[in-house]
Amino acid sequence: MKQLFDELSFVVSKITTQKYSTSFSLGILALSPSIRNAIYAIYGYVRLADEIVDSFHGYDKEKLLNRLKEETENALEEGISLNPILQSFQHVVHQYSIDTKLISQFLHSMEMDLHKIDYNSERYKEYIFGSAEVVGLMCLQVFTNGNREHYEKLKPYAMKLGSAFQKINFLRDLKDDYHILGRTYFPNIDMEVFDNHVKSRIENEIEEEFNEALLGIKKLPNSAMFGVYLAYKYYLSLFKKIKRKSSEDILNSRVRIANSEKAYVAFKSYVRYKTAYL
Repeated sequence: MKQLFDELSFVVSKITTQKYSTSFSLGILALSPSIRNAIYAIYGYVRLADEIVDSFHGYDKEKLLNRLKEETENALEEGISLNPILQSFQHVVHQYSIDTKLISQFLHSMEMDLHKIDYNSERYKEYIFGSAEVVGLMCLQVFTNGNREHYEKLKPYAMKLGSAFQKINFLRDLKDDYHILGRTYFPNIDMEVFDNHVKSRIENEIEEEFNEALLGIKKLPNSAMFGVYLAYKYYLSLFKKIKRKSSEDILNSRVRIANSEKAYVAFKSYVRYKTAYL
């Protein structure tokens, strides 16, 4: 029965999420069971594209990404894919009427990663919108379950949260992005003179976005609020750890949050959530 393949497809997306991100996996577990599979499907899809441009060294990344783009278009048009991750993703796109423009913008940002780009402010915003903000908007369409008014109301906050998460990723991955992949996303910055002043300026941007995003998290439906809040708290703990490091430290090592720390964050977050003290 096709139902078995559909179930398998969502399991593959779930395992992909668990394999690549402990933080997001725990955040998704804190969502209502009714929407978990949909978020696993979205994360599995964006992870697949991200791996093509970040990890598949020695292969024709452009060719592989173009193939994914073509297979995505076919899956959305035909309502089926033999790729389990694409199968679960196309199902969610149709079920929640996710705007396909968001998917196109995401793939565009992935294409940007295939080329060495000197990022100015405009290209930087373009990349963050496609690589992170639209992912938040896809998830928001699931969270609001077709309520367009609620979606439009929460849209700016979802974009701020996605942007903050991405900028933290940039700081966390600075070593590998710069030394291995030859990328620098922050605009108008010479990495040879990346210092604490520059780092502090970026951190101030993130802090402002985090503060705004929290206002939106408090307005999410109950089915999604705690899961998103937990992901926010995980990233906030990572952000605080990055802030304690010097610019030299993050250029030479990747900051991580231990699983024991994540467990502690989860416990504290749950207590805050249950006492309505977000």
